[in-house]
Amino acid sequence: MTSDEQTRQKRAAAERAVALVESGMVVGLGAGSTAMFAIERLGARLARGELVDVRCVPASIGVGAVATRLGIALTTLETNPVIDLTIDGADEIDPQLSAIKGGGGALLREKIIAQASRREVLVVDASKLSPMLGTKHSVPVEVAPFGWRSQQRFLESLGARASLRLSPTGAPYRTDQDNHIVDCMFGPIREPETLARALSARAGIVEHGLFLGLATDVLIADATGVRHETGGERR
Repeated sequence: MTSDEQTRQKRAAAERAVALVESGMVVGLGAGSTAMFAIERLGARLARGELVDVRCVPASIGVGAVATRLGIALTTLETNPVIDLTIDGADEIDPQLSAIKGGGGALLREKIIAQASRREVLVVDASKLSPMLGTKHSVPVEVAPFGWRSQQRFLESLGARASLRLSPTGAPYRTDQDNHIVDCMFGPIREPETLARALSARAGIVEHGLFLGLATDVLIADATGVRHETGGERR
């Protein structure tokens, strides 16, 4: 698939997701290239008056800046602790609609927003589909800077090839929370729930990119169009 075709598919899935937004909603805005297409579409619908009184919770400082520039009103989880619908991308999705996220570095805020959402809508192109998480993508793990090498050793003890994510300058990448990210290539993960529990139990690991049982909807774009898979709405 060419990059132009992939971009077309991402945009098609994102625009279908924005069609789910209704006036008066609180909407979560994920990070990443596909989510950015959704933000652009949402801004256009608001500008045309198709939607009113939509307030959004951004998953990163950068996403918030883009939304503000497009005239999208922002709010916080402190003001609106329940989100009606979140639109986000994913790095890899399995047949159970579980996902790996965090390639863009916003996994902690994205997971907080996902857990606060009645509907978590993931938008992807077909290249993100996988028979088993870890087959195509590493698992990002956000760690506290203090003692990060001990977390790397721990992650390697779980079977990962673990490497510290670097910024374009060669310095350690810093999240919006000023943490590091260790990217962990596990290969196909046969028991993701077991791995998730091990990661969550480790002091110094702030969050991980295994998003298990959080997606209620997945919009998948391919050469034939966009299909909608659903796992149901959370209350």
